[in-house]
Amino acid sequence: MRILLAEDDPLLGDGLRAGLRQLGFQVDWVRDGEAAERELRAQAYNAAVLDLGLPRKDGMAVLKSIRQERILTPVLVLTARDTVPDRIRGLDCGADDYVVKPVDLNELAARLRALVRRSHGQTEERITVQDVVLEPASRSVMQAGVGVTLSTREFDLLQTLMLSAGRVLSRAQLEQNLYSWGQEIDSNAIEVHIHNLRRKLGPTLIHTVRGVGYMLQRDKPTP
Repeated sequence: MRILLAEDDPLLGDGLRAGLRQLGFQVDWVRDGEAAERELRAQAYNAAVLDLGLPRKDGMAVLKSIRQERILTPVLVLTARDTVPDRIRGLDCGADDYVVKPVDLNELAARLRALVRRSHGQTEERITVQDVVLEPASRSVMQAGVGVTLSTREFDLLQTLMLSAGRVLSRAQLEQNLYSWGQEIDSNAIEVHIHNLRRKLGPTLIHTVRGVGYMLQRDKPTP
């Protein structure tokens, strides 16, 4: 899952970016409100962590602006503003969650996973498609009750496809979900990961839509 982190404190921002990456997130970090708004307009992030006291443009103004433009990226406000009126204002301006600093990293990760699940209409922690069960928190996968070992990229790609089961995703959309800034992407990286997933999970799980992209069908194809 690709996350935008908007935080101007260099120590906190660096710590959050490193910690979230260790927990399986791809993180792009910006340090001011104008940059945050620009990236949220340009990129389809799975979620955003937004500080309110940002330079150049206040986080609350960023939140209002993107919601007025119908940008639906789930936003978790992470701020030192801890009064009840601040929380009410943040939620009324379009925040999906509101957390006061300091926050436990594991709790932050759990809240982000919940936001992403809800944005895809997924209510349970486990994501199930056909006979495959994926658990984002433990980053584990089972097929027909048997554990399947996946690489980090394979897991991220499978999770992206499972969250969007029934919908075709282009290679560009998949790359956008799997890679953050500065990460080198081989021209055939997605195809290689798809090949490996088919080898481990069977050839019929991931369907190729020629000239468009890839998708997972919610139900097994009829023989």
